[in-house]
Amino acid sequence: MSFITLICMLCIILGIAFAADDASDKSPSEIYIVHVEGPTEQFTTQSEDIDSWYEVKEMEKKEGFVSARPEIKLPLHTTHYPGILGLNRETGFWKDSNYGRGVIIGILDTGIFPEHPSFSDEGMPPPPAKWKGRCEFNHTACNNKIIGARSFGSTAGGGGGQITPLDDDGHRTHTASTAARNFVNGANIFGNANRTAAGVAPLAHLAVYRVYVLFCSESNILAGMGAAIEDGVDVLSISLGGLTNNFFKDFIALGAFSAMEKGIFVSCSAGNNGPFNFSISNEAPWILTVDASTIDRKLRATAVLGNKQLFHGESAFQPDNFPPTRLPLVYAGMLNTSDPFAPFCGDSLNASDVRGKNSGVRIRRRIDEDRKGREAVKSAGGAAMILVNNERYANTTSADGHALPVAHVGYADGLKIKAYINSTSSPKASIIFEGTVIGDSHAPVVAAFSSRGPNFASCGILKPDILGPGATFNMVSGTSMSCPHLSGVAALLKSSHPDWSPAAIKSAIMTTADIVNLAHNPIEDERFVQAGIFATGSGHVNPSRANDPGLVYDIQPEDYIPYLCGLNYTDREVGFFVQRRVNCSVESSVPEAQLNYPSFALTFASTQSNTQVYTRTVTNVGEPNSSYNVEIVPPPGIGVRVKWKMQYEVTFERLGSAENNTVVQGFLKWTSLKHSVRSPIAVILS
Repeated sequence: MSFITLICMLCIILGIAFAADDASDKSPSEIYIVHVEGPTEQFTTQSEDIDSWYEVKEMEKKEGFVSARPEIKLPLHTTHYPGILGLNRETGFWKDSNYGRGVIIGILDTGIFPEHPSFSDEGMPPPPAKWKGRCEFNHTACNNKIIGARSFGSTAGGGGGQITPLDDDGHRTHTASTAARNFVNGANIFGNANRTAAGVAPLAHLAVYRVYVLFCSESNILAGMGAAIEDGVDVLSISLGGLTNNFFKDFIALGAFSAMEKGIFVSCSAGNNGPFNFSISNEAPWILTVDASTIDRKLRATAVLGNKQLFHGESAFQPDNFPPTRLPLVYAGMLNTSDPFAPFCGDSLNASDVRGKNSGVRIRRRIDEDRKGREAVKSAGGAAMILVNNERYANTTSADGHALPVAHVGYADGLKIKAYINSTSSPKASIIFEGTVIGDSHAPVVAAFSSRGPNFASCGILKPDILGPGATFNMVSGTSMSCPHLSGVAALLKSSHPDWSPAAIKSAIMTTADIVNLAHNPIEDERFVQAGIFATGSGHVNPSRANDPGLVYDIQPEDYIPYLCGLNYTDREVGFFVQRRVNCSVESSVPEAQLNYPSFALTFASTQSNTQVYTRTVTNVGEPNSSYNVEIVPPPGIGVRVKWKMQYEVTFERLGSAENNTVVQGFLKWTSLKHSVRSPIAVILS
């Protein structure tokens, strides 16, 4: 008899005993994730009330018990975009893909505000016949755009009533509209960036699953993913996650595997823990892991110093009556040198020091402190503020809706402004507000907050996979915003190629990515230096090229079993994914870098062989009669040789010239007269 893995969510009421015989006072419910094996052909998720934690210990004695642990709470990864992606309303791929018509994008996050004009169903077809979802709003909010809305979890930490799918945060309304907003004329922010707004797949349907109340609990996420799979979504967009060191304890990875088996494409945010290495989330190979980049549009606010130096910054607040008169300029950190928080415009600001002055320079310590800092400046009577990045954020600025005139500038410019303040006894400055400026040649730039690889849970899989627009304005930057861009792109590709598997769509996106910026230089990071491969992955998404990739690296669900066994997971742990018993000693276990992935990630350690050999299989989705040549740019210190039959074999050899304790990168590219299919190569030399 076949067995599968049952995933049970058990509510554990933890008793707090104030006396030996009194256990009537209890803490709020705590959710436990429990794995069991049972003789059934069905995969089920069930909830059960348990009287005490000790009953979990008793469960360990029962046949089929695998493991139990408390659930983890995960964080959120929080108009011009179609244009920067090369999508034009009346021509090209956007039109050819029918704007994603008929594709259903499932959104897991904070709910949605359905009355927003982005979710008008004008011109929308009815839901596909396969759709089995429902609308849980207590009013008639769903339509042919939002075809489903469900919520999971309760208020007051589990002690309150059931929540509704209504978005009380704004996070998911923004990301849902990014993926599939209908065309909205005259969209702007405070009158700036005025134009027609649209999501990446404006005619795709939306199904919303609210899994966030005060936090994102694993049980809510798992329930939401399960519902989306059963309802019949085509794409899952998940802008949340956490760090992990294995996949079998990562419930987004587990749920995404089940979705992939059903032919559902899963796009996830990489996380906002950059620019540090090993900070990436959602790194399973069956997930598209998306990092964030800037766009070429700025809402410019320029700081003009008394010595006539100009420093371009950003601000969504663009007052048209701010006087050009240069005002006295002070550095908050010099006002109270005994206060370590003074540079951040903390409580020590004195009205007599800043009233009527340009009260910058204020140093940005954390994004969430910007509001407190500008309110402190305004309360103290400051006329304006120059907001300066810390060194970590370098040149990643944002256009926020500030409470007073502000120019947000980068770290290097901030140092020059501070040097000017120190150079004169009467420093002065003004701010010029220039409105919408398009044409930043540095774009796209990897945003400072964007999490970086390598892939901690599986070092043989290169992560992130792709870059997408995610550094935006008005306090909604993050990989949360880049993820739905790629969800929208996947919807367009699904509409254009309904027979492509999730892996084929992913391959098309990765192998056709752009690796240069608008100035035709290599993509840069927040410091304006060439970004490393663990920041860019394959590069920046190019939807039109992804629609016609020529060759794809396809992966079938069963291909992941040898890969999972190769990660040295136990038979039971592999069974968590496929929901049946697995015997890895019988399966053809493979090294992780052997998976038919569209990129290569290798590690050469001093104790290992200097040669590694892997194979890849490509599938022709272009012209039937096509001829390709291979181009190799090997990473420095690495020899790369290719042998081609029905599949191709790649030999990587560490050369004597290879340096130790470094990361090197290169690529392997198949080219025809029409197509270019590029696979990045990342090598860790230790």
